[in-house]
Amino acid sequence: MIPGCEFSVRAPWGELHVLALFLPPETERLQGFLRDTRAARRRRGEQIVAKLQGLGVAIELEDVEAQLSGGDGGALGRPHVARALVDCGACEDITDAFRRYLGRGRAAYVEKPLPTLSEVTSLVHEVGGLTVAAHLGDHGTEGQLRTFQDQGLDCVEVRHPSHAPAVEQRLMRLAERLGLGITGGSDWHGESEYGDTHAPLGSMKVPDAWLTQLERRLELATRTRT
Repeated sequence: MIPGCEFSVRAPWGELHVLALFLPPETERLQGFLRDTRAARRRRGEQIVAKLQGLGVAIELEDVEAQLSGGDGGALGRPHVARALVDCGACEDITDAFRRYLGRGRAAYVEKPLPTLSEVTSLVHEVGGLTVAAHLGDHGTEGQLRTFQDQGLDCVEVRHPSHAPAVEQRLMRLAERLGLGITGGSDWHGESEYGDTHAPLGSMKVPDAWLTQLERRLELATRTRT
């Protein structure tokens, strides 16, 4: 098991997801950042619910909070609102919820407060982890990856449900050319509906050699940072 977290950061096209791997879970610096992030996301959830109520949708914040796994105070996000909309009968499925209400530009959309990539990479490096640009798709150009690398990016996710084989191969070549690490995964967040952006847990086969390379990269980075 590799402790990790997925961060959202600002990007030229709006939002970039950044995976942070090999995180020490009990580090107060990291936990403080995550507490602040969860609080900001809850405030955003309140604003989304208020907009939905203003549109005549019978939904309460408690309905959304009930979607958080085990009531553990995790980071509330639009997928939780979407599931609550489905459960209360306002939408047919999660895709319908985003199409009608929650997607960018829709009536209940609220902009997410986002840190910069540099802020997140600095935090992750400070606590001893590695950062990965997730599911870049067509945004993963060489110029953009070089910019992200200058901001502290360590790796790029090449294998992802949304990446066609040609995209995976292109990102693989770019990562090798730029000296970035490579990762892959299912992007499973507990959904029962996957679409083309998520896949069932364990369905995306990732070579053991990729993990070995990440561990070597982490060891080298740790020696360099200290």
